[in-house]
Amino acid sequence: MTFQNEFTRSLNLKFPLVMAPMFLASNEAMIHEGIESGILACFPSQNFRKTGELNDVLQRLNEKLIARKGSPGNYGVNLIVQKTNSWFEEHLEVCVRNKVPLIITSLGNPEKTIKAVHEYGGKVFCDVTNLTYAEKCMQLRCDGFIAVGQGAGGHAGPHPLHLFIEALRNNYPGIPVLAAGGIANGKAILGMLAFGASAAYCGTRFIATTESPVSADYKNAILKAGMDDIVMTERISGTPLSIINTDFAQKIGKHQNFFERYMSRNPNTKKYFKTLVQRRGWNWLEEAVKPGNYHNLWCAGESVELIDDIVPVKVLVERLIRETEDAFREINSIRVE
Repeated sequence: MTFQNEFTRSLNLKFPLVMAPMFLASNEAMIHEGIESGILACFPSQNFRKTGELNDVLQRLNEKLIARKGSPGNYGVNLIVQKTNSWFEEHLEVCVRNKVPLIITSLGNPEKTIKAVHEYGGKVFCDVTNLTYAEKCMQLRCDGFIAVGQGAGGHAGPHPLHLFIEALRNNYPGIPVLAAGGIANGKAILGMLAFGASAAYCGTRFIATTESPVSADYKNAILKAGMDDIVMTERISGTPLSIINTDFAQKIGKHQNFFERYMSRNPNTKKYFKTLVQRRGWNWLEEAVKPGNYHNLWCAGESVELIDDIVPVKVLVERLIRETEDAFREINSIRVE
């Protein structure tokens, strides 16, 4: 059984599944395994911030694609295009130089990225959480959308995913839409395809893999948590972020105080203050993924409800494909009378 569409064919994929980019939780080993499994494996550029590190990773990935001689599997890079990202200019230049097949933009104006990537024939998909921002991205000629809905890990959106996907498809016919939020098994993947998505965008499920570099405590927290244990906090990045409701998460709180809100909105201070807030949040997250850290602050989506084991990436992808096929057969066994 094969699941092919314009999106999978354009990026040479075996199956319409994307390993979503995850800050601190995506590493090079996961990307290599994802490529070999025939899916689109993505990572945030900010996971490789040392001088020359991102360039070296991209060169190795491109060499891998060449060595595979057209076998299914590909990769993409997530760029934070917000002005507060001090690595943006450097990372964009490195990605353009290495002709990354797909760039995913988040949190900002993607105009510069779209223009630069289109010059070498690459594709740019934009994270969107509402139709207003989707329209802005479409006006800039993005190639597709990441529909970030309720229940997603990281910066989740406000809308139920099935409604948001259909709204995007109705407003922008023919534009690929990737479904992000609450996807952890084959039934969910098949459901997203039925709603009109070109592929499922799956992040939290891949944290609980053997190749993921995060601590055992983080992975075990994914296994133990349920969907009611996921909360949204503004304290990490200034934008609501999905995390597991640990003691430290409760300590920092869900909302910015009056001073923080004022500084984040004041035209004279917002850029610098947001940068400080994000750097503090990144420091919290970086410390939390290390073994033995007591300030447990772990990003995750509501799909934790359905995750109960830690397996290699290849095993997980094979399982997800098999589950999708089984779900398809189950639906087709229903008799309509």
